[in-house]
Amino acid sequence: MDRPLTIGEFSRITHLSIRALRRYHEQDLLVPAEVDPVTGYRYYSLDQVGPALTIRRFRELDLPLADLRTYLRAGSGGAEAGGRRAQEIVAAHLRRLEDRLGRTQRAAQALRELLDPEAARSVSLEVLPAQRVLAVSLDVPPGSDLSWYDTAMRDLEAVAGPRPVLPPGGRYAHTLFTEGHGRATVYLPADTPLPGGARGAVRELRLPERTAAVTTHTGPHDDLDLAYAAAGSYARRAGLASQDLVEEVYLIGPRDTDRPDQWRTLVAWLVAPGAGARAAD
Repeated sequence: MDRPLTIGEFSRITHLSIRALRRYHEQDLLVPAEVDPVTGYRYYSLDQVGPALTIRRFRELDLPLADLRTYLRAGSGGAEAGGRRAQEIVAAHLRRLEDRLGRTQRAAQALRELLDPEAARSVSLEVLPAQRVLAVSLDVPPGSDLSWYDTAMRDLEAVAGPRPVLPPGGRYAHTLFTEGHGRATVYLPADTPLPGGARGAVRELRLPERTAAVTTHTGPHDDLDLAYAAAGSYARRAGLASQDLVEEVYLIGPRDTDRPDQWRTLVAWLVAPGAGARAAD
């Protein structure tokens, strides 16, 4: 039978409420096959069952209305370009969902650690050796994203070239995390002098011997606050004065693997010189 379906019949077939079908019509997502000009009654065709269920799934997955309308128009056009556009919309939204899922999973993992009294992180007081590095230092302005780090690392790698180096690192003012701006130094260890023709932002720097409360974080950088909290708490309990600087060493990072679960970051909460000797007394 090709008789149009009343909105009630269509509702029973799709398990979508009449209210939802009316909303889809008002939002220009699913326009009925017919609308009686006198009564305003809506009628649907069996060919609209699949699109109706598709719309429901996309709305459950929080696809924005504008993207959903674009997807439906592209898919109904039938042209190859329209089909590609529809696939791009779906692929982009799936990536957003995967990112959201990853953040949710990491937050849940962090909560499990915070709620587990047996999950305390291991922290030790260590003296980091003096080190010659190639460095880029800058004042990160308020509201910046992480592009400043990417730019600094590209400049450093362009100067360092293919020479083998130890893991890169960075020294950051606490205000960079607490207020969103502050002094930052990104570095690559180097055993040879700064080569001629190096980019202007790159300079030689000798990091002094420094004492720090140190812990190693495994996983994405989103959860580094747990490592900072552990190292800072350790320093505070030990009565060690903070230098208002922290240092990160990317033992395994994005330069090594695109799997964040395999990243390993050394976090060093720098304390006043001589703290190691006092702690040993």
